Amino acid sequence: MQTINLDAVRGAQVSHDPYDFLLGADFLRKDAIDDLRRDFPEMSKPGYLTVDEVKLHGRFKTLIDELEGPELTEELSRRFGQDLHQYPRLTTIMSRSQPKYGAIHTDGPSKVMTMLVYMNDEWQQDEGGRLRVLYDEKNFEPYALEVPPTMGTMFAFLRSDKSWHGHRPFAGDRRVVQVAWVKSQADVDRKKKHNKMAQFFKGIFGR
Repeated sequence: MQTINLDAVRGAQVSHDPYDFLLGADFLRKDAIDDLRRDFPEMSKPGYLTVDEVKLHGRFKTLIDELEGPELTEELSRRFGQDLHQYPRLTTIMSRSQPKYGAIHTDGPSKVMTMLVYMNDEWQQDEGGRLRVLYDEKNFEPYALEVPPTMGTMFAFLRSDKSWHGHRPFAGDRRVVQVAWVKSQADVDRKKKHNKMAQFFKGIFGR
C-alpha cells in the first residue's frame, strides 16, 4: 500500500521568488498516517540521522522506499524542469530538535534539491520550529513563506546561493524526513561519514 500522495506534488504551485520552491499539503495518504505514526523509529539522539543509523520497519520503511523511488523524483523533475534522476539521494530523519538548530543557511553547494516531509500531529503558531523562506542570511522577517511542520506537509526547493531558509529556535519533538538530491555518490558518502562522527561526539559530550 502506498504511503505518499503524488497528487500533492502535481497540484502544488511552484514559486520562484526569492528562489524555486513548492509547498504541498496532504503529501502523506490519510489511510497511512496512523501506521506511520506507530512505525516512526525510536530515536533518542537529537538532530538528523541517516537511514543507515536508524532501524526502519513497517509502514515507515515503505515511506522511505517511496521517497527514494523514481516516481517521486520524476514528479519533482517535471515540476522544477530539471532532471533529478541523475543525482543520488541522501535521506535523513529527525525526531528531536534543539534550540541551536534552525540557523539561516542556503544548504551546501553539493546539494541540488532538498525536500522536507513533516510528521507532527499539531504545531502552535508561536512556538518556533516553523521553517521560513527568507530573503537574506540575517533576517527572519520579512519572509516569503512559513511552513507549518504538521503531518503530511511537504516542502521542496532547488538549492542556490540565495536559497536562504531557517526557523526560530525550538526544543522538543519535531519529526521530519529530509531527502536531498546531491551531485555525486562521493558527496553522499562524505555526508554520511560526517554525520556519524557528529553523532559520535554528541554521544560523548552530550551536545
